[in-house]
Amino acid sequence: MKKIIFFVFSIVMVSSCGPKMTQEVKESTITYQALSRGFYLNVEIQGKKMQIIRERDTPGKSYTLSNADFNALSKLYLKVTLKELQYYKAPTEKRFYDGAAIANLSVNYQGQVYNSQGFDHGNPPKEIADFINKIVSFTEN
Repeated sequence: MKKIIFFVFSIVMVSSCGPKMTQEVKESTITYQALSRGFYLNVEIQGKKMQIIRERDTPGKSYTLSNADFNALSKLYLKVTLKELQYYKAPTEKRFYDGAAIANLSVNYQGQVYNSQGFDHGNPPKEIADFINKIVSFTEN
């Protein structure tokens, strides 16, 4: 009997998190940008729609995220504390001497814009590393 109650409780908890998780991501505009003298990458995600721009002043290519990619991104998004995003420290400083492109994350959620400090492309702050790496992985296909 305890197993049945635990099983039902688990299903209720998982199903109640799912709609909230996807709704928050759908209501957000996530922008990841990395740039240097010879490199440019701008990824903008709104719901399941994603636009990738690889060259300055050019139109980007639009994509639709698969359900699996969208769900994975949603789970990682919920781990990001938007109000603390601006305080996360970069682990390295190669961007200061052109050793890496400077990268930024911006999230527009419910009319409020949350920005990260600059960090090295390829080496984000540990608090958002999984989230950033997932976004960048979409550009590698």
